Amino acid sequence: MFDNLSEKLDKALHVLKGQGSITEVNVAETLKEVRRALLDADVNFKIAKEFTNKVKQDALGQNVLTSLQPGQLMVKLVKDELTQLMGGETAGINLSGAPSVILMSGLQGSGKTTFSGKLANYLKTKKSKNPLLVACDVYRPAAIDQLHVVGDQIGIEVFSDRGNNNPIDIAQKAIAHAKKNGFNVVIVDTAGRLAIDEVMMAEIENIHKAIQPEETLFVVDSMTGQDAVNTAKTFNDRLNFDGVILTKLDGDTRGGAAISIKSVVNKPIKFIGTGEKMEAIDVFHPSRMAERILGMGDVVSLVERAQEQFDEVEARKLQKKIAKNQFGFDDFLKQIQQVKKMGNMKDLIGMIPGAGKAMKDVDIDDDAFKGIEAIIHSMTPEERSQPTLINASRKKRIGKGSGTSVQEVNQLMKQFEQMSKMMKMMQGGGGRKMMQTMKGMQ
Repeated sequence: MFDNLSEKLDKALHVLKGQGSITEVNVAETLKEVRRALLDADVNFKIAKEFTNKVKQDALGQNVLTSLQPGQLMVKLVKDELTQLMGGETAGINLSGAPSVILMSGLQGSGKTTFSGKLANYLKTKKSKNPLLVACDVYRPAAIDQLHVVGDQIGIEVFSDRGNNNPIDIAQKAIAHAKKNGFNVVIVDTAGRLAIDEVMMAEIENIHKAIQPEETLFVVDSMTGQDAVNTAKTFNDRLNFDGVILTKLDGDTRGGAAISIKSVVNKPIKFIGTGEKMEAIDVFHPSRMAERILGMGDVVSLVERAQEQFDEVEARKLQKKIAKNQFGFDDFLKQIQQVKKMGNMKDLIGMIPGAGKAMKDVDIDDDAFKGIEAIIHSMTPEERSQPTLINASRKKRIGKGSGTSVQEVNQLMKQFEQMSKMMKMMQGGGGRKMMQTMKGMQ
């Protein structure tokens, strides 16, 4: 996410991180590089210039030149200004209706149908809502089928009326169906349309007037950069939408849309899509995104994701097993499954301060655990519960059964042993002992 921009901003700010004297000249030089980095990320020239002027003004106002750590202070000023540029505050979603109607709008190929499913899944699993998906793309039969496939995947009902070519009528029938059947959120997926197509733009305007949604969201492919911002402006002039959804942020995104869309349309980014899975949806937090762009990581989001997968009952069971030395490979497998549910591996590593930069050229496969899982699945139930039983001949059989080598089996056994020891040390008062051991290693 924003790798190129992060790298260029890091280089631009590196000048001020040295021990040399800081002058108005090299502050100006640094900000010139910051502006160049923003322009390369497809941020509008006027916005990039205003951004750097504001940072310079703040920098001179806060005596960066005489600061003991001018480099750090400049990074903070850039981070604060990036946060403001992307909206400042986190924007919520209006779910005050009965039912709450959400109208999805956007261009063809922006990922609108898939994101409608992600949003429904998010509202169901995180907000305890009972959403209904509505197929209002009457021009593309495959779009109706696609929404039904998505709905089946996440266990959410899809309302469609095949043969009916009136999207207003379909949407109104769906809202009546929702009221009658206890759905408290209605997500209306409309046809993708080009901003220059007057007939289609008039149609979505009419749908909007007819159903009076609580939320109108504009879905945009973040990989289209400045074009996305211009399109958002055209749609906003017609629909006066409530917020933006940026999809495909896990791709080779330059970042221009995320950074400048708020200042152009004066509407907040509410959600972002960070992958292909139905769970790959995040609430957009401007300050956290600014920190990630500047390579500071995003520990808060990482902890939140971990907490979502945390099961207190399972954790207590695990604690008892560790205390009795009964932690086995089945338990290890469960831990892996929880980590996998947290999301894309490269995205998770990018949330660790400094790690994203260190790992930027490393290709992290989402199937990074595949070999480990294969080895564990090749063990007998007895071996999984009592790892000490695994001798040389058993390792050979496990390696053969999992399509791996004995060395890989040995490596996993060693990792498992280290993890077990660490968990044991964390039990009771052992945490203090572990801290002492770590201090002694420094």
